Parts: sequence; C-alpha cells; structure tokens
Amino acid sequence: MSTKTALAHYEGTGLRFSVKTGSGHDLVVDNAEGNAGPRPAELVAVGLAGCTAMDVISILQKKRQTVTGYEVSVSAEQREVAPNIFITADVLHIVHGPAVDEAAVKRAIELSASKYCSVGATLAAGPVRLCHRYRIVSPDGGLTEGEVLVEGPLADPDKMGQAASSPA
Repeated sequence: MSTKTALAHYEGTGLRFSVKTGSGHDLVVDNAEGNAGPRPAELVAVGLAGCTAMDVISILQKKRQTVTGYEVSVSAEQREVAPNIFITADVLHIVHGPAVDEAAVKRAIELSASKYCSVGATLAAGPVRLCHRYRIVSPDGGLTEGEVLVEGPLADPDKMGQAASSPA
C-alpha cells in the first residue's frame, strides 16, 4: 500500500496556504481573491491530466510511436451547489507526429483510463463521469479524432483493469 501526504500551512493572508507534498515539493494554493496560486479544486484536474499523460506517453514510447508533440486537456465540471463535487470530466489527448498509429493511441488511452491512472480510477469510482477522447495531428495538417471510452460514475475499481487486460 502507498500513502501520499501533504501538509498545508496557513500563510496568514486571506485563504493562502503553502503546501508541502510528501515527495518534498512546495506549492501555494489560494482562492480567487488572493490569486497567489491555483485553487485546490483545479489540482484535481491537474492530477488527472498529469497521471494519464504520463501513462499514455510511456505506452506510446513502448509502442515505438514517433510523437513530436503531446498534450492532455482536462475540462472538469462541478456542481453549482455545495459541496461543489465534480460530476463530469472530459479528457482530450492531443498527439502530434508523423504516421502516429491511431490504434496505438486508442489502446494507450484505454490502458491508462481502465488500468493505470489512479487519479482517473478514483474519480470514476465516485460520482464523476469521465470521457476519454483523442486527436491525432499529422505534420501535413491531417486530423483524426475519436472517443475511446466513457467510465464512471461509480465504476468498480477492481473490475476496471479487466476490460484492458487483453494483449495489445
């Protein structure tokens, strides 16, 4: 079992906190009034984007895909009433490269979404509906887009990896 930790220290101004992660990194979180750092809820989208991005690029590298650019865009929607829980998240992987194989991109996203990304699995096991999509951009301007899968809400994390356990 792995434990992640964070320690938030009030800086004495507005709602600004300095936070130290268990891995030793520092960041500031704040609200819109102080605006000295991201809002805590934004860090959920940051965590999802970073987690799935690391999975997908690692898998594409193992599949020997030539990726010249890659980014992940996460748009997560919260309820308007407290508690402002997340209800949907749209994850878009944008892959640039010559002759990037669409099947390889789809499989990498599927594996991340259904087996490896702990942040996505945590969200999907709760009230969040996650939609995973991709866009492949070739150097000549060609564009290929598609949806890989939708998971959650209330997905069973013990069964999520089973859907992606077939060989690549």
